Amino acid sequence: MNPSQQIDKQIAELADWRGDVLAKLRKIIHEADPKVIEEWKWMGTPAWSHDGIFVVANAHKDKVKMTFSHGASLPDPEKVFNAGLEGNKWRAIDFYQGDKINGRVLKNLIRSAVTLNTAALKKKTSKTRPKAKKKS
Repeated sequence: MNPSQQIDKQIAELADWRGDVLAKLRKIIHEADPKVIEEWKWMGTPAWSHDGIFVVANAHKDKVKMTFSHGASLPDPEKVFNAGLEGNKWRAIDFYQGDKINGRVLKNLIRSAVTLNTAALKKKTSKTRPKAKKKS
């Protein structure tokens, strides 16, 4: 089973509000970044990447947690991060039953995460390339 099929299966098995929230988050991720790659990590965690993983989502007993890999480096003018604030790298959003999901704000956050990943990859790649010789 490929990662997208595994995510489909997980959503279907979550036959309550958590499956609906995970499906909605997945849709928003794809709308924000049509080039996103779906992955299946750590024995059952949906992950999305673009030049590296930028977000994962887990269904817990009472919430769905959307964790941004480099969330501490992302602008959050709308103050949507509500979990993992004490760390110096990751930031998360916990969605509870009945919470409204602001698609516009999430898309902006996702696009910022992708931009950060792409910039980090370009920086890393430029450091590993051999320097061009100057013509004399």
